[in-house]
Amino acid sequence: MASRKLLAWLIVASAPAISLAQNSAPNPYETVEGWAELPDSRTWGSTSAIYPTNDGSHIWVAERCGTNLCIGSDVDPVLLYDLDGNLIRSFGSGMITWPHGMYVDTYDNVWIADAVGYAPVPEGIGHTIMKFSPEGELLMRLGKEGVAGDGIDVFNKPSDMLVAPNGNIFVADGHDAGGNNRIIKLDSEGNYLMQWGETGGDHGQFRDPHALAMDSQGRLFVADRGNSRIQIFSQDGEHIATWTQFGRPSGLFIDENDILYSADSESNARRNGGWKRGIRIGSAKDGFITAFIPDPEPDQDNSATSGAEGVAVDIEGDIYGAEVGPRTVKKYVKK
Repeated sequence: MASRKLLAWLIVASAPAISLAQNSAPNPYETVEGWAELPDSRTWGSTSAIYPTNDGSHIWVAERCGTNLCIGSDVDPVLLYDLDGNLIRSFGSGMITWPHGMYVDTYDNVWIADAVGYAPVPEGIGHTIMKFSPEGELLMRLGKEGVAGDGIDVFNKPSDMLVAPNGNIFVADGHDAGGNNRIIKLDSEGNYLMQWGETGGDHGQFRDPHALAMDSQGRLFVADRGNSRIQIFSQDGEHIATWTQFGRPSGLFIDENDILYSADSESNARRNGGWKRGIRIGSAKDGFITAFIPDPEPDQDNSATSGAEGVAVDIEGDIYGAEVGPRTVKKYVKK
C-alpha cells in the first residue's frame, strides 16, 4: 500500500512535467474515417456509448438519434456492428432518452445509462440504468423513470455502470459537476449495498464521475472528469491511487492485458492548462503512458468538446472513439 501511495503522490506532484510528456507520446495509429454507416440514410447524433462484445468481434454503439436527444424520435439508438462497419441489428426506439455510458457483461447483455431525465408528465423517462439482452429485450431497469434523486433507489443523471466478475453492479451517479457525485454498489439483482463519494476534490470525492473500468485485479477506475484525474478504488470504496497523467478523462476502457485507454475530449487552457485532447494509452498496472492519439480539432482552447468521449477496443486491438461534439464514431488501426 505504501508503494501505491508513493506512486500516486509522485504522479500528482510532477503533473506539469507529465503533461508535456504525455502530449508528445508516439501515435502508432491511423484513422479510419467513415467506418460505419447508419441505416436508412440516417446521420449520426452525439455519441459517447460504445463497447465491444465479449469476444471482441463486434462493437455496440448507442447514438442520440441524429441529434443530441432521442425524445420524439422513432429510430433505434442502439446498434451492433461487425468490425468492418456492417450493421447487424438495432433496438431501443422510444426507450432511451440520452444514451451515455455502455457496458457489455459476461453474458453479452448490453447495459446503458440513460443520463437525462424528464419528469412523469404523464410518463417519466430517463435517470435510469437499463440492462438489455443481446437481442434488445429489456431485462432490468435500475432507478425510477423520470425521477431524479439521491436516495438508494434513484439516480440523478447516471453516467456509467459496470458489472464486476461476481455480479455486483457499480454505477457512476451524477453527470453534472455539482450533482450526486457518488459511486453506488448494488448486488446482481439491483439491491443497494453501499455507496461512497461526494462533491469535492479530495480523495474519494468527485466532480462528474463520468466513466468506469475495472482491471484484472478487480480495482475500480473512475474517470473523475471535473477534477481532471482518474481515481482508483477497491470494490468496497477504499481509495488506492489518484492518477492525473491521463488528462481530463471522459471515457475509460481496460482490455484483457490491463492496457488502459482514456479518452480526453475536454482539456483546454481553461479547464486543464497544458494538456491536449485525445486518447491516451498506457498501463493500468503502473500508469505509464505508451501512446497518444491526438484529437484532430485544431483550435482546442476555444471549443468546449471534441474528439472521442467514449472509447472501446476490439479483438484485433483496433480502437474506436465515440464523439459527442463531432457526432461520429472513428476507428483507429495500427500503422
